[in-house]
Amino acid sequence: MARSDTKTRIQRVARELFIAQGVQQTSLQDIADRLGITKPALYYHFASREELVRSIVEPMMREGEAFIAEQEAAGPADPAELLAAYFDLHYRHREVVTLMIRELPALADLGMVDMIFQWRERLAVLLVGPSPALERQIGATVALGGLADCAVQFAHLAAEEVRPAAVASARAALGAA
Repeated sequence: MARSDTKTRIQRVARELFIAQGVQQTSLQDIADRLGITKPALYYHFASREELVRSIVEPMMREGEAFIAEQEAAGPADPAELLAAYFDLHYRHREVVTLMIRELPALADLGMVDMIFQWRERLAVLLVGPSPALERQIGATVALGGLADCAVQFAHLAAEEVRPAAVASARAALGAA
């Protein structure tokens, strides 16, 4: 089996176990046992549990950063389009978002949670401007947080079923229904 296939299998099993048991409660031995490989074989691909967690979360982080940079470069956006695209980002990565919600302290220790809050601040500026009233700031927070939560809460449904209601609710939170 190719090295990248093994890495992908390790990440998939680790993600499942981290979500089910928690990051700190899942040992590298648990992951190796589930895969039917030795712990040294797992260490060949990932030097630590932290490196493995980072490898699972970083693709979403890279895509999210690119998404926000594109939105900022494009300037003012239609709120419905921006919110729908933000929902889609979270829906594509719903397992990682679930992991992040359940394992906030572990991911905070890796410096990944601060970036999510920075994203929301940057997107809020695009949605409500740089110096909005507190009510508009709160609306943007509710809209963005709610979209991410909907991607997880309704992950068992197709995105097309959830997106329209989620975006409409987010727009209502912005006062732009």
